[in-house]
Amino acid sequence: MKQVAPVRNWPLTPAVTAILVIDLQRSQALPERLAAAPELAAALQGRLLPAVARLVAGARAAGCEILYTVTEALTLDGRERGLDHKLAGTLVPNGSPLAETLPETGRQEDDLLLRRTSSGVFTATNLDYLLRNLGVRNLVVAGLATDQAVDMAVRDGADLGYYLVCAADACAAGTEAQHAQSLRAFGGYCRVQTVEEILADIAAAA
Repeated sequence: MKQVAPVRNWPLTPAVTAILVIDLQRSQALPERLAAAPELAAALQGRLLPAVARLVAGARAAGCEILYTVTEALTLDGRERGLDHKLAGTLVPNGSPLAETLPETGRQEDDLLLRRTSSGVFTATNLDYLLRNLGVRNLVVAGLATDQAVDMAVRDGADLGYYLVCAADACAAGTEAQHAQSLRAFGGYCRVQTVEEILADIAAAA
């Protein structure tokens, strides 16, 4: 059988490239949550949010589509949530201010916002349908958490036929060790780059 060399250097042409920002919402930045996860708190403020702000601004200026997902139930009691979210006690009630995206993410009024009630952004929303309607082929993923929703977005998106890029400095997990391990684990499904590298590739392909 003829072996085909792997190719991970597709051009990030803005017209077919989207940025997906996952779960950067007020519930993730509660003082009590960050106090219980000091490494996450440090990464969120010191690295992740500034990187996401640069990614969104640069990609938007180049003409890329920007999409956001947040964890938010469709009901007040979350009875329609996925089993994993029920078992984990993950509930942001419908309409809660905790579902609002953090201002640093740069979300604008006409950006697509998807609400999900389980970990998989593709299985819990109509993201695939929307991306195909938008003509998107390349998907750049950022947000929380590297070892959970980001990991699932990369793997599921790759299986659905999208070309995935993970913005490594624009993601974080509970600890830096978990973050680094996750990048290594799903790196075979995507291109792992910094925000500056991604923006340079977008500019080169524009």
